Amino acid sequence: MTQVSQVSEDQILNALKSVMDGDSDIVSKGMVQGLQVQDGHVVMAVVVPPSVGAKAEPIRKEAEKVVHGLDGVLSATVVLTAENEPGGHNHDHAGHDHSGHSHGAPAAEGPLLPGVKSIIAVASGKGGVGKSTTAVNLALALQSLGLKVGLLDADIYGPSQPRMLGISGEPQSSDGQTLDPMEGHGIKCMSMGFLVDEETPIIWRGPMVQTALVQMMRDINWGTLDVVVVDMPPGTGDVQLTMAQQVPLTGAVIVSTPQDMALLDARKGLNMFRQVDVPVLGIIENMSYFSCPHCGERSDIFSHGGAKKEAETVGMEFLGEIPLDMQIRETSDGGNPVVISDPDGAHAVAYKTIAKRIWEKTEAALQAKAASAPRILQ
Repeated sequence: MTQVSQVSEDQILNALKSVMDGDSDIVSKGMVQGLQVQDGHVVMAVVVPPSVGAKAEPIRKEAEKVVHGLDGVLSATVVLTAENEPGGHNHDHAGHDHSGHSHGAPAAEGPLLPGVKSIIAVASGKGGVGKSTTAVNLALALQSLGLKVGLLDADIYGPSQPRMLGISGEPQSSDGQTLDPMEGHGIKCMSMGFLVDEETPIIWRGPMVQTALVQMMRDINWGTLDVVVVDMPPGTGDVQLTMAQQVPLTGAVIVSTPQDMALLDARKGLNMFRQVDVPVLGIIENMSYFSCPHCGERSDIFSHGGAKKEAETVGMEFLGEIPLDMQIRETSDGGNPVVISDPDGAHAVAYKTIAKRIWEKTEAALQAKAASAPRILQ
């Protein structure tokens, strides 16, 4: 078998010329975009006009099958995305109905995370507030409650969960069709960081990213879990909004630092989830204060208490505060987060207290959803 390192983009493109769309192949039509190859893992997008959308799913499947069949390819992730062409003209896709209209990427085919009881998004209105560190420690804290937990790293452009969970290597497939999630500290995890080298930039448009995220939920063998924590991309752009609309989120947690600008962005995140009827479980104030490890003096570097006041203003629960501390940063960067490395310490206790409250609210949300579902009469 050809070594995985020898699989080239040219070999993949040549193979894809066998995939036809009408009277021409998808490579000649320029439909193949964002092709990346890393140690036998192939990621790419097939771009179609919005009028075609999900009707081109057979093309996506054929392309994925062709790439996966090449010697040396361990996994093939082909996403289908739709975008307008310059001037509003579309390719001629023979055999497809061009009626209808769609925005962005097509809807997912098949259920998302079918064996998962609940999905909790950890989000922030802006980057740099410690959202990923909060997400991984909350996931581990939920596990400490006896729950079966998964962690989806939805930050395609800057995946960090493989490093934070101390996971290396590449995902494998036990059934030859879906990838098995990686595992660290007893938590199942999936991230684009497993498929692309961490120094390789992902240069994709929003619809391509959104479709990749859907496939990481639909085409991964997550199994049966109580909860999947989603480390959302920062911000409130099109990708985040589409995620909130298409993914059956049980609830969302907002992470913010105490200063005014971060709180303003946090409010935008709150409003985004409310617009799409996703329950916001509460807000966490991260980097709430700094306690000097030498003298013990406390300093409110980013102010203090702003998130709690913001929560009161917008009618959202304040879940708790996490300090700015070297131990939290070092343990997360080292792949051994503080909830695992120091489970009885003050920081781990803070995360566990917040996680317990989040799970209480999650169960309440699930019960409310079940109660509102229509009953089937015999």
